Amino acid sequence: MLNAFTSPGSFLRGNLHCHSSRSDGDPTPERVCAFYRRAGYDFISLTDHFMERFGFPLVDTAAYRGDGFTTLIGAELHAPRLANGETWHLLANGLPLDFAPPGDGETAARLARRALDAGAFVTLAHPGWYGLTVEDATALPPVHAVEVFNAMCDWETGRGAGDYLLDQLADRGRPLGALATDDAHRYQGEACRGWVMVKAAENTPEAILAALKAGAYYASQGPQIHHADIEGDRLSVETSPVDSVWLVGQGARSAVVMGDGVTHARLPLDRFAGGWARLVIGERSGRRAWSNPFKV
Repeated sequence: MLNAFTSPGSFLRGNLHCHSSRSDGDPTPERVCAFYRRAGYDFISLTDHFMERFGFPLVDTAAYRGDGFTTLIGAELHAPRLANGETWHLLANGLPLDFAPPGDGETAARLARRALDAGAFVTLAHPGWYGLTVEDATALPPVHAVEVFNAMCDWETGRGAGDYLLDQLADRGRPLGALATDDAHRYQGEACRGWVMVKAAENTPEAILAALKAGAYYASQGPQIHHADIEGDRLSVETSPVDSVWLVGQGARSAVVMGDGVTHARLPLDRFAGGWARLVIGERSGRRAWSNPFKV
C-alpha cells in the first residue's frame, strides 16, 4: 500500500474496466476514449468481452492516445465455471494484441496463467455481482487485484462491492490490490463513479502497467488519499476532507478517526501486529477510497 505514497511520480486517474460496441457496450471505441478524455481521465483500458460471439475482440486503442491521455490494451476474459455455475470474469490490462482466444475446455486457472505470463495485470472482476467465493478465487494462480467497487453492478443490481473477498483472501495469506472501476456499458448513471489513482513516473502504458504491478495505486469514488506512511506504531494519513478514516484488518480488527472534514489522522497499528491492514476513507455522502492491504 505504501508504494503509492512513497514512490516517485505523479498520481494519474484511470479506469481499467469499460466496454464498447465491439462487445456489449453502446459507444464505439473512439467515442469511449473521447468520453473519458473529456472527463479529465489520464488513461483508460477498454476491456471488451473476449468471447467468440463478439469475435474475441482485443481493441487497439493506440490511435486515441495523445495530449496527456493514454490507453492500455485489455479485455474481460471468460471461462467455465464458478462453483455456482456462473461463467468466470477476469479483467486483464496490458495484454498483447496477439493474445490467443481460450481453447476448448480451457479452465479459468489456465486462462489466468496465460494472461499473467503475457504480462497482463489481472483482476477478479465484480465478485459480489456473481457470487465469487474465496474458494473460487484461490483455485486460480495468484492474480493482482480485486474490484472492491464496480459502478455498473452497483447501478444495475446493487451488488457492486467486492471488499469482502479482498479481506478473505488477505486472511488466507493472499493479499491482493483494491480496484474501483466503472465497468461502463451505457455511459449513463454508471460512468465516472469509480477509478484508480496510479502513482507513475510518466503517463505511458508501460509506466502505468509497471506501477500497477508494483502496487503503487489506490481506488476511489472521489475522496483522495494524499499521503500515508508508518510513523512508529501508527499509520499517519493525509486526505481530502472526509468524515471517517478507518483502518481494517483480519477478522474484526479495526481503528477509526471520525469528524467533520477530517484531513489528517494517526491510526494505531498495534492491534494489527502480525497480520495485515488496509485504509478506507469515507465522506458523509457515502463515497469512499480504498488502499491496498499491507503487512503490519
